[in-house]
Formats: sequence, structure tokens, C-alpha cells
Amino acid sequence: MATPPMAPPSMEGTPPPMAVQPPGTDMTGICFKDQLWLNSYPLDRNLVFDYFAISPFYDWTCNNEQLRQRSIHPLDPSHLSKMTGTEYSLNEVMEPHLFVFRKQKRDSPEKVTPMLTYYVLDGTIYQAPQLCNVFAARIGRALYYISKAFTTAASKLEKIGYVDSENEAAAFESKVTKETIDFKEVKRVDHILQSLQRKSLCLCSYRQPHHHRHFQKAMFPLPLQKLRMALKPSKLESPNNLRWILSLIKARLKE
Repeated sequence: MATPPMAPPSMEGTPPPMAVQPPGTDMTGICFKDQLWLNSYPLDRNLVFDYFAISPFYDWTCNNEQLRQRSIHPLDPSHLSKMTGTEYSLNEVMEPHLFVFRKQKRDSPEKVTPMLTYYVLDGTIYQAPQLCNVFAARIGRALYYISKAFTTAASKLEKIGYVDSENEAAAFESKVTKETIDFKEVKRVDHILQSLQRKSLCLCSYRQPHHHRHFQKAMFPLPLQKLRMALKPSKLESPNNLRWILSLIKARLKE
């Protein structure tokens, strides 16, 4: 790797501030950008680590910082592989827009355990979210929309059931009322028919048999049994049929 140009004296070999704590494991809610630095130095693979080192994501206890203090390029793999502890490595480069750093723990020259990932996108530094956090966020969002869909469907079904129950109750009440009115009319008409029948029997007792048959035909054009069949609740649904029967009875009473 080419040796980078020397950084400004204020940045190169500067010890960390006192009581500086290592960066947290979850810093995905913040980002860092230093426009003054970007205006002063080019952002390439040789200087990008110096830019990353002034961000709050940088761990001052890493092996790269020890190399910087010894005026060695902090990303030199030949020196980092001989050390143990926390280090940063540059994994992906798309100059000058994208640089990907990986924070890892080195236990031996061959054994490395990845810890966190950071990327520099057009001069802004971000921490990449961990895979478990991505899955948790996606699953949480999916469960939220599923729960919302079930809540909406349940509310609509409740409204439909409420309307149906109201319609059934109204239909049942109207049916009961209608049947009650019809039975009252039937009882009243049946009472009138029984009165007419008794009256006709009294009149027929003073007449001859052939006159009795003639009077019964004239008084009742239809047989009494058929008239009662016409007065069933199913037949009384038509108002015209009921009016016709009542008008016929009234006419016969006047005679």
C-alpha cells in the first residue's frame, strides 16, 4: 500500500483526550461529517482513515492508533497481522464516494472476529446496523402492519354483524306485529261470521227447506269453509283481499 502524505500536525500523533470512552456498539442513530476537513484534504484510500479517526466512531485503543503513533500507515496489514486486539480494516473502496471499514478483534494472524461495520458515503460516516437489528426491525414492522390489518378487519366485521343483527331484530319485530294484527282481524271476522251463521239459522227455521237452501246461497255466495280459508294469515297479507271480505260482510248485514 502506498505511503500516504503526512497529515497536519494537529491530527498526526495527537493523543486521545483524557477520559475518552470507547464508542458504543449501537451508534446507528448518529452520523459524522467534517466539511472543513473535506475542503482541505482529498478523500481517498490513503487519507480516509485519518478522516475516520476524528469521528466519534473511532476507538482510540485500537491497534491502528498504535501504528499511527509510530508513523506507520494505520491500515498496513503486515503490521496489523502481528498484533492482537481491536483493529480496523478497509474492506471496500469506491473512490471518492464509498469506503467501508470493519471493526474486528484479532486473536492471531489467522483468527479474526468481526465486530462492527462503518461506511463513509460522500464524506458522511455512518455505522451500519447489525443483521439481528435489521431482522428485528423488519419483523417488528411486518407484525405492526399484520396487527393493524387484523384490527381493521375485526372492526369491519363487528359493524357488519351489528347491522345484520339490527336488521334481523327489526324484521322479527315487524313479523310479530304483522302476525298479531292479522290474528286480530281473523278473530274479528270469525266472530262476525259466527253471528251471521246464527242469524241465518234463526231465519231459516221459519222458512221451507227449499227456501232455506235459496237463502243460504244468497246469503253466502261462497261456502263458509272456503271463506275461512281465505281469511288465513297468509291470505290476509294483501290489503285488497281483506277489504273485499269486509265490504262483502257489511253489504250482507245491511240486507
